[in-house]
Amino acid sequence: MKVKHLEIDSNMTIANFMEQLEESGVLGAKRISHATNLLADSIKDKDTKIFLSLAGPMIPGGLRKIVRDLIDKGYVDLIISSGANLTHDLVEAFGGRHYISTGEDDEVLQDNGIGRIADIYTKSTDFEVFEEEIQKIFSKVNEKYSVISIQNFLHEIGLLVTDENSFIATAAKKNVPIFAPGLIDCMIGLQLWIYCQDHDFTISAVDDMAYLSDFVYDSKKVTACMLGGGLPKHYTLASNILTGGIDAGIQITLDRSEGGSLSGAPLEEAKSWAKAKKGSNLVTVVGDATVLFPLIVAGALDKIKE
Repeated sequence: MKVKHLEIDSNMTIANFMEQLEESGVLGAKRISHATNLLADSIKDKDTKIFLSLAGPMIPGGLRKIVRDLIDKGYVDLIISSGANLTHDLVEAFGGRHYISTGEDDEVLQDNGIGRIADIYTKSTDFEVFEEEIQKIFSKVNEKYSVISIQNFLHEIGLLVTDENSFIATAAKKNVPIFAPGLIDCMIGLQLWIYCQDHDFTISAVDDMAYLSDFVYDSKKVTACMLGGGLPKHYTLASNILTGGIDAGIQITLDRSEGGSLSGAPLEEAKSWAKAKKGSNLVTVVGDATVLFPLIVAGALDKIKE
């Protein structure tokens, strides 16, 4: 079969473009098309629960509104996130922002109270506001609980956040659970440690397991959509060992497989650990998730309208 070359038309839809990627049948185009079709099918299938994992700078990298809208429309059923993405969501919820790099030297940035994430800037003044506001929230949650699971803790935070563009607040409103097994490894974790110096307040990671395991057992099918790798990817896959693994999975990563790290491991490897079922529908897309995930989501949403 010959490669069918792409043809761009000013009147074409995203769905038309994705069809062309499917027909071209080669290289990354095929993988993007596969991921788009898989996400669309998973959204349409009422028996499928979609787990979304967020690692790397997805929220400061521009995906905040996309994640929020997927939750709001009922297209995501459970989130597993790094602590950093949660922190950056709250920074914006409290009035802060993320800024485009102007190419300054990093030592100059430090002198001016600016932190850099690749070509994204954050301001220390925004984090100062975050620190003040998160301490107030801790106090309100602590009035109700002395011991609380991470998932319930994040739910309570979401109920207290008023920014309608916050994915944490939207998840709380829609009762979509958020898990963050590495919560201590972020600014929320640092502020928790400070708060707990003189307050009786305990965050329990173990208490998450009962809720998560029940959720997995109650899910007829699971599609995992994993942006980046690391702890969120592993927690997503490992939680589904209880039922023999995920039924389908999409991974978008820039990491390589040769070093043996989970972040770069092809999803097929998960079958050997029963983290993905035999015969599961899996696709690994190699590239920048802040570019590819919006494209895949746009294509999937266009397809489900058909």
